[in-house]
Amino acid sequence: MTRIIIADAQELVCEGLRAWFSVRNDLHVEAHACTGTDLLHLVKMHPVDIAMLDVSLPGLDGIDTVRELRRRDRNIRILAHSALAGIEYVNSMLIEGANGYVVKGGPKQELFDAIDLVMHGGRYISPIARDSVAQGYAHCDKHMDGEYLGLSRREREIIVLIAREHSNDEIGAALHISTETVKTHRKNLMAKLNVRSVAGLVKYAQDRCWV
Repeated sequence: MTRIIIADAQELVCEGLRAWFSVRNDLHVEAHACTGTDLLHLVKMHPVDIAMLDVSLPGLDGIDTVRELRRRDRNIRILAHSALAGIEYVNSMLIEGANGYVVKGGPKQELFDAIDLVMHGGRYISPIARDSVAQGYAHCDKHMDGEYLGLSRREREIIVLIAREHSNDEIGAALHISTETVKTHRKNLMAKLNVRSVAGLVKYAQDRCWV
């Protein structure tokens, strides 16, 4: 039995998902919440296999909620379920630890496929979200003058977290690396991107819709 908890600001969405999942005997909705804070509280009370949540939650948003969920539990599967398909939302949720991203409005079978895949250790991203990410990354490693800059996945993760105003200590904790390693990456990024300040790194990330 796969135990699921849902978080969405709209009660009707929560009830609709509960009804959809009820047609499968191997899926059970333990509880639902309308805010990220309530979701974190409910997860303590109801051990679950999957947390399904919207990006746009009141108060503690979906991105911050995913970060806290992942900090508390490295094993829980997290599935984003949102009407937002922009690269900044998809990337942020995945970087913070979501196992999948399903865009609202798709067929019921897509949700079932996503749940089954993440429960077996895979990652699911809706086609619409994949297209958004692909279009963004088509130019993500280039200066405005077209010069190619090969950033590693780790460097991209760090620059996004810097742009989201995380400290070196917070970045190290999120990525499971030392603060000194973060400082080294930051120094290398500034040299590679030819910027002289954190503001330059932030602008680089913003220009490419990473945040």
